[in-house]
Amino acid sequence: MHIQLAQTDNEILACHPVMAELRPHVAADGFVARVRGQQQAGYRLAYLQTDGEVVAVAGFRLGENLAWGRFLYVDDLVTAASRRSKGYGAAMLAWLRGQASDAGCAQLHLDSGSQRVDAHRFYEREGLPKTGFHFACKIP
Repeated sequence: MHIQLAQTDNEILACHPVMAELRPHVAADGFVARVRGQQQAGYRLAYLQTDGEVVAVAGFRLGENLAWGRFLYVDDLVTAASRRSKGYGAAMLAWLRGQASDAGCAQLHLDSGSQRVDAHRFYEREGLPKTGFHFACKIP
C-alpha cells in the first residue's frame, strides 16, 4: 500500500476510474485538464496504490479562514467500490491527517452529500462527527 501525490498527467489520469465513482459527471477526456486547473488554486490529488492499481483517491487543499483557522479541506475522497472495507479509506484519511498536521493545520474538514449514508458511517467511525449543514444554490 503506497500513497502519493499525482504529479504527472499519467498519474492523474490513472486516478480517474476511481474518482469517476464519486464524480461520474467528469469525463476521462477532460479529467487531467480539470485537475491541472484546480491545482492552480492549490488543489492536490493523492492516490493509494496497491499491487500497481489505484484503489483510493483524495482531492484536497489547504486554507485558512476566520471560522476554522488553518485547515485541510477534503474535496474528494473515494475508494473503489470493489475495494472497500479493506482499510484503504482509513489509510487515506490517516495520510490526510498527517498532511494537515505537517502543514500546521488545526482542523480537517469535508462535506458529503446527504445521500452518502455509508460514507457518513465511515467518517463518524474514523472520528469525524457531523458538525453542521451545507447549503447551496445554482447561480443562473
